[in-house]
Amino acid sequence: MMRIALVGATGQAGSRILKELTDRGHNVTGIVRNPDKVPTGELVTAVGTDSSRASLANAIKGHDAVVTSVRFLDLDPDILVPAVIDSGVKRYVIVGGAGSLIGPSGVPEVDDPNFPPAFRPNSARGAYMLDLLKQTEGLDWTYISPSRMFVAGERTGTFRYGKDHLLFNEAGDSRISFEDFAIAVADELEAPKYVGQRFTIGY
Repeated sequence: MMRIALVGATGQAGSRILKELTDRGHNVTGIVRNPDKVPTGELVTAVGTDSSRASLANAIKGHDAVVTSVRFLDLDPDILVPAVIDSGVKRYVIVGGAGSLIGPSGVPEVDDPNFPPAFRPNSARGAYMLDLLKQTEGLDWTYISPSRMFVAGERTGTFRYGKDHLLFNEAGDSRISFEDFAIAVADELEAPKYVGQRFTIGY
């Protein structure tokens, strides 16, 4: 059993990660702006934060690991990463973005001319965070990128792993559910295989 700090516990991915971790018997501290929105449970503690570096660090400290599941535009990586370092928690798993994955054109998705403009700012910040982590010492980080379509679905437990390229199924779709993504997060926390690396999953 681990004590895990989960920043962004009420989001689409974060809420599934919270459920997966507690279903496995881990104690989770949901760190959010509105703690009243965190689901209650015997293994869940809700903590509010103002998203400042000091507030985040204080909420994260004392845990075995920290997971962040937030939009990169909502919580600046230049605040988030230093806050984790300040907390003293070494193990750090990030719900990353697909924009930094290499697509069929041979360039990162976010750099493809056909990439949807509305998603570019957040995806660019996600790519920046990955680069920032690669230059950061003192953290045992893992950055997990979802597939292109990151959606609500079923918990199947059946998916493929990749590294820096988008994964596509036989129909040409790049997709993963929040529920299966949560499995990958929990598995990596329990049995780390990609420390200091990025990986992706898809069907």
